[in-house]
Amino acid sequence: MFRKFQLRQRDIRRARNFDLVFIAREAFMTGTTRFEKAFSKSGARVVYDFDDAIWLNDTSDANKLFAWLKKPEKIEKSIAYADLVFAGNRYLADYASQFNNNVMLVPTTIDTNEYLKQEVIKPNDRIVIGWSGSLTTIKHFEFATPFLKKLKERFGKKIEFKVIGDGTYRHEELGIQGIAWSKRDEVKELSGIDIGIMPLPDDPWAKGKCGLKGLQYMALGIPTIMSPVGVNSEIIQHGNNGFLATDTEEWVDIISSLIANEELRIRIGQAARNTVIDKYSVIANRELYLKAFDALLNNPKA
Repeated sequence: MFRKFQLRQRDIRRARNFDLVFIAREAFMTGTTRFEKAFSKSGARVVYDFDDAIWLNDTSDANKLFAWLKKPEKIEKSIAYADLVFAGNRYLADYASQFNNNVMLVPTTIDTNEYLKQEVIKPNDRIVIGWSGSLTTIKHFEFATPFLKKLKERFGKKIEFKVIGDGTYRHEELGIQGIAWSKRDEVKELSGIDIGIMPLPDDPWAKGKCGLKGLQYMALGIPTIMSPVGVNSEIIQHGNNGFLATDTEEWVDIISSLIANEELRIRIGQAARNTVIDKYSVIANRELYLKAFDALLNNPKA
């Protein structure tokens, strides 16, 4: 943390050499906004980008030890210091608009040239139902266990489950040993999934999620089921490019249909990838970023 503090001090000194300073979520990992404030006075235009409801105090087991260092309420100051704010969905944009008049809604984007499904050799012909997340979001996977148990009872050895993101996670009844996330192997590991799931609770934090993991499945042509929370209901057109499921019965029925019908998996997967290319890819959204940057640079700072 001390090294990062020194790094940010150097960044402040050299900020005047740049036209734009881009801040993703926060400039420093504690509750201070001194760096955001300093960048705003540097002469460079400050762009602030966030894709979670980080003004809420959502503490997981993975980060609770250092939670005391955080100060979620600092986010409104970070937003106010910026010349432009990028928000990942409408819920986040509405929050940011309380503190800044220059807010743009830009969805989470996927590099579809990088996310190309790889050929993965499976040791058996089982259908793999997969979830991808992180150490801090593994708690969301637990919302899946009731319907996964029912699927296990129904299909037995015809299916298996894969959890990417937490290498320490285990669920003996479902036969799950978690796989640690790595950038190098991410696409390969995701490519081994036949059906992707993104269950979420319907709470304020989840409403700020921008659908990244679901979009990653979709970019790889993996048929995807999401909870209808927040932006997920905008990404998914139910039955066309994916599915939305609310309760255990819906999750079981939809996944069962996909398990039984390979043609359905292929059709939904292709439509899902097309959706990402058309609306959520780097190519589809790069002009939004470039026009926004140009507008800032052509509008002298007061």
